[in-house]
Amino acid sequence: MSLNSPTLLNEENAQEAKKNTECLESLLQTPSSFQDNPLQQLQLASQEVLEKAKKSGRSKCPRCSSSRMFYCYTCFVPVETVPTTEIPTVKLPLKIDIIKHPNETDGKSTAVHAKLLAPDDVTIYKYPCIPEYEEKRHEIALVFPGPNSVSVKDIAFHLQKYTKKGVCASDNDCCREPLIKQAKIEPEEEKTSNECISSSRSEGTRLKKIIFIDSTWNQTNKIITDERLQGLLQIELKTRKTCFWRHQKGKPDTYLSTIEAIYYFLVDYHQEILKESYKGQYDNLLFFFSFMYTLIKDAKCCAGKE
Repeated sequence: MSLNSPTLLNEENAQEAKKNTECLESLLQTPSSFQDNPLQQLQLASQEVLEKAKKSGRSKCPRCSSSRMFYCYTCFVPVETVPTTEIPTVKLPLKIDIIKHPNETDGKSTAVHAKLLAPDDVTIYKYPCIPEYEEKRHEIALVFPGPNSVSVKDIAFHLQKYTKKGVCASDNDCCREPLIKQAKIEPEEEKTSNECISSSRSEGTRLKKIIFIDSTWNQTNKIITDERLQGLLQIELKTRKTCFWRHQKGKPDTYLSTIEAIYYFLVDYHQEILKESYKGQYDNLLFFFSFMYTLIKDAKCCAGKE
């Protein structure tokens, strides 16, 4: 047995060297070349700027000077080695509010990705400092599963229940008073009023804002039971599997990260509500997510965890 030990040792070293070589080759591959990468079909802007930032290491936030990688999750801006001109900007069809649990770790949250990539359409609130939504219930929905949740394709139908009758959608004062209190009006005036009501109902059933909760699933109860969110239409997404590397232990793989939930909702909204073919309009919302997914997958490969 002792005579064969050197031979066995050499074989083990050869196998280890082969493994390291394969791992090194995988690290040199681009994200799109990963055959088992479920995000490889995304139509993304060039991620060369992230590749360069990865090689140079952590950099300063231009606002708070904290040392960060790729972006500052506190100030919602890219670091100095990631020029904003090289980061894609996504225009969304509606506004998004993200309600972040106070105990959610900033550095682990993907909500910041949405703010970085769609800054004009995304607002992040730290609970309990959130807006009052009651007066806008006819144009707002909350993405959260539950017994009364509806699918994306049924949003318009269910929002009709929240439409304010007799309220003009415009900012002027026409139709401000309930019609039953108005004096008798002439036919021409009546036509104008009816058109105003029709416009109100049409606008009222149009979704203008969607709310997402950013927290672990075990922490959501405190937020979802807040009185300011009661009565809002709740939306449940189609079943999709998460690619998040910090998947919560004991939870099914259909529990999505915040940025995944935002992305998949918008894809469904584009197809089901806007009735338009999807051609990657919102893919860049996963610009950071897909890059980090590949980095972590490569790291696990080198560590022998896969």
